[in-house]
Amino acid sequence: MSGCGNEDVSDGKNNVKVYYLNSDETGIIFQEYVVAADMNDTEKVIDELLTQMKTMPEKLEYEAPIYGPVNLLSYSLRNDILTLDFANTYTTTKKTTEILDRAAMVRTLTQIPGVEYVTFTVEGAPLLDGNGNMIGNMAADNFVYNAGNEINAYEKAELVLYFATEDGQELVPVYRTVVYNSNILMQRLVIEQVISGPNTDLAYPTINPQTKINSVSVRDGVCYVDFDSVVNIRTNDMDPKIALYSLVNTICETADVNKVQISINGSSDVNFMEKISLGTVFERNLDIVRQ
Repeated sequence: MSGCGNEDVSDGKNNVKVYYLNSDETGIIFQEYVVAADMNDTEKVIDELLTQMKTMPEKLEYEAPIYGPVNLLSYSLRNDILTLDFANTYTTTKKTTEILDRAAMVRTLTQIPGVEYVTFTVEGAPLLDGNGNMIGNMAADNFVYNAGNEINAYEKAELVLYFATEDGQELVPVYRTVVYNSNILMQRLVIEQVISGPNTDLAYPTINPQTKINSVSVRDGVCYVDFDSVVNIRTNDMDPKIALYSLVNTICETADVNKVQISINGSSDVNFMEKISLGTVFERNLDIVRQ
């Protein structure tokens, strides 16, 4: 392994990043690693990277994420979901450390071809967050990572995100824990999470995943969001009202925001998904949230 890099890119097809905790357990950091196994042999690559994450690196400022109470019992791969099963001691880990351990493992393992999501269980039972909600499948973008040396700038956040019900007529809240760089505006973070989708079979995406955010700002309790035109391309014939309020309700869950102004390529003189005029400021709508 080489020293810590500062760009989140890999040069060769066998080059990956193995993520660790920093010694203060305040953030994650990575080392470049060249996988010895054939990258097409998914199970061998999984075994190799798990071994790396169980081994304390020589660098004193790095801590292995699978160590001590984080005792991995077994894993299984089905379709593109990798399930890691841990001993009961996993639940004794300090919450912030647990989130960082999880971030390191998910970001490392989802680099493997054939692994899109990672889910955690504890002696066969789904892992729950601090509110008793099942965490479910996790992708790399559950753990927002800004490359660089600001390893002390990471924070944990419990997000409430709104996605569609199966019939597309209501919204349901999805609770997600993320580790993110505190230099990111919280409102931008939650919008990115809505665009990325629910990562659960109990809710359905509302916004086209190819949508780009042009800008986000907050002033006097109003969040101003500007998207590119892809936001107007519906996902699965989504009801525009449901799609719109998945954004508005989610943004209004963040601190200091109670209204949302949406624009597309700098203009609010347009209709959202050809149906709803954006020439107004929107407030939270709980009438369409399934209780």
